[in-house]
Amino acid sequence: MEEQKKNRGSFTNRLGFVLSAAGASVGLGNIWRFPYLAAKYGGGIFLLVYIIFAMTFGYTMIMAESAIGRMTKKSPVSAYAHFGHRAGLRFGGWINAIIPMLIVPYYSTIGGWVTKYLFEYIRGNHTALAQDGYFGKFISNGAATEFWFLVFAAMTMAVIVMGVDSGIERISRFMMPVLVVLAVIICGYSVTRPGAMAGVLYFLVPNPANFSWMTLVSAMGQMFYSLSIAMGILITFGSYMKDDVEIENATVQVEIFDTGIAMIAGLMIIPAVFAFSGGDPAMLKAGPSLMFITLPKVLESMGFTTLMGVLFFVLVLFAALTSAIALAESAVATFCDELGITRVKSVALMSVIMVAIGTLSSLGYGPLAAVTVIGMQFLDFFDFITNSVMMPIAAVCTCLLVVRVIGLKRLEAEVKKNGGEFRRQNVFEFMIRYICFPILLVILLSSLLSVLGVISM
Repeated sequence: MEEQKKNRGSFTNRLGFVLSAAGASVGLGNIWRFPYLAAKYGGGIFLLVYIIFAMTFGYTMIMAESAIGRMTKKSPVSAYAHFGHRAGLRFGGWINAIIPMLIVPYYSTIGGWVTKYLFEYIRGNHTALAQDGYFGKFISNGAATEFWFLVFAAMTMAVIVMGVDSGIERISRFMMPVLVVLAVIICGYSVTRPGAMAGVLYFLVPNPANFSWMTLVSAMGQMFYSLSIAMGILITFGSYMKDDVEIENATVQVEIFDTGIAMIAGLMIIPAVFAFSGGDPAMLKAGPSLMFITLPKVLESMGFTTLMGVLFFVLVLFAALTSAIALAESAVATFCDELGITRVKSVALMSVIMVAIGTLSSLGYGPLAAVTVIGMQFLDFFDFITNSVMMPIAAVCTCLLVVRVIGLKRLEAEVKKNGGEFRRQNVFEFMIRYICFPILLVILLSSLLSVLGVISM
């Protein structure tokens, strides 16, 4: 056991963990999903609700998962089994482990779309991207979507095979600062466009009149997606964390980084859409198509189209890659720990899974468009089953593990190891004892009711 811990990779210091964990959190959830949800569900009031959830629920789950990982020095399945071999514990470990195995293939399909758009902007083909129907034609072309999916998947796995410090940490140290700089540049350009200030006010100033039940539910769901909670990632990354790293300080930095990038992404996109559309509600509520259909039209109208298009999609590609790398690493770590095989063999196994599941998602709007699962295309189904069903259940398992099995005192001792601070200990205890479970139940029930058509998401 000690030999396994000794040979296990690790981050070199706190900065390595923070940038890698932030890279896991800062992905398409921030750059793509957060702006369209904020635009659709109330602007400033959505942002306020999201920040409250991130600073309470999100903080609690990041602390719990990171501490479990560092305490056990194991990936999710073995981490749960470390505390006993009851069936419930094994289930909790496996559901945390399986989630990233299902997410990263379809996530890589979307990453392929981003890579394709970047390639077209580099070619100067921005006019075609802004045409009506371009995106629909692209995703219905099975050969094209499969090619770009494989390109993105190959980039992801190339980093994973290099290991923790030489691959994940090194790439995160490069990509995350570049990502921030690009985001600030594009944000500055966007908010200074004529008519953009109305979008800035809509996004930053909470208006209670825009609040709805779906503002609450969507903000809760986005928190999961954005902070990489209940995906096994933070347990895995926590297992690579050295004992002298202060977990709470690292968690706060991840919170700030993640929320800051989400806000900058909102300021990149929402004011630009306002300026382009004059605040047209239909344009603001474009939903998932905002980045691939609406935004190219916006960029086409703003000037410096090739430059801004390249900068924006480089930013999105970096964000997508850092999250995909984190998801794939969690799966690879599970294979290494549970199957006792080398990292190279684990990467090969995960690559096979990625190609198999990712191909279903990649072809789901083209050659496989007629094949659906409970009325959904493959990509939509994998997104629903992981984010809306499995992740809330996985988070419930983590809460139960901490409260009923590990015990708060033991976990808090891990946080305070080597003089580590735990300034929000009272918040952590209150949330994980009394609040997290009802929130998770609301997310799960809302998602299921939406699929059944009882409520509209």
